[in-house]
Amino acid sequence: MPNTEKPTTIAQQKKSGTVDTKTKKQPVPKVPINKSKTDDLPIEKVEQEKKPEPKKPVQSKPKVKRDYAVVDAKSVPISAKHSIAICRFIKNKKIEKAIENLGEVLIKKRAIPMKGEIPHRKGKMMSGRYPQKAVGHFIKLLKSLEANANMNELNEPIIAEAISNLAQRPYGRFGKTKKKRTHIKIVAKEKKKLNKKEKEKWKQICQVNLKKNFHSYKKYTEVILNERKK
Repeated sequence: MPNTEKPTTIAQQKKSGTVDTKTKKQPVPKVPINKSKTDDLPIEKVEQEKKPEPKKPVQSKPKVKRDYAVVDAKSVPISAKHSIAICRFIKNKKIEKAIENLGEVLIKKRAIPMKGEIPHRKGKMMSGRYPQKAVGHFIKLLKSLEANANMNELNEPIIAEAISNLAQRPYGRFGKTKKKRTHIKIVAKEKKKLNKKEKEKWKQICQVNLKKNFHSYKKYTEVILNERKK
């Protein structure tokens, strides 16, 4: 029987003569390349043609000098009760003096006066505590306030405002407790540029605070002595 199957591989096709091995491949047509004018020029002329454009001067905004310095901290992880007492302790003082007094609180040489059923401390005060964590955050804020005051060229700045408020308290692990968060704002102004009302308040606070503490202590001792006599 004659073999009717067609050759499948190229080698079988060459043997059978179905493929022309002598056929030449047709050449691929070359695409003309458009040369630019800069390719024919020398390198020096190309560099002269491709000069960078002059940069426009950047217009910087004029620095505005303020009559006050501000520090605004959001969601500080300290107690609001402690921060309120520290703000009351700092107010109407020079920034350097406030930092010194808070440094003494860290060493437990001076206590911050607080209200409530709190044990009494030594010095011209009644009850007080040593909130070291809150004091550490306040010292950082006062140092940045001092830098802002130097930037605005304030002479003898005084802490005119010290405000602390409750912030949004996030839940702790498993939602059992709420963490402590407070907003703090401290403003420093020059002593000369205080308003008349602010100056009067500052004088009253400086002169009357010691008298109040003295009178409260005197009343306290009188009441104890009277009770003992009875």
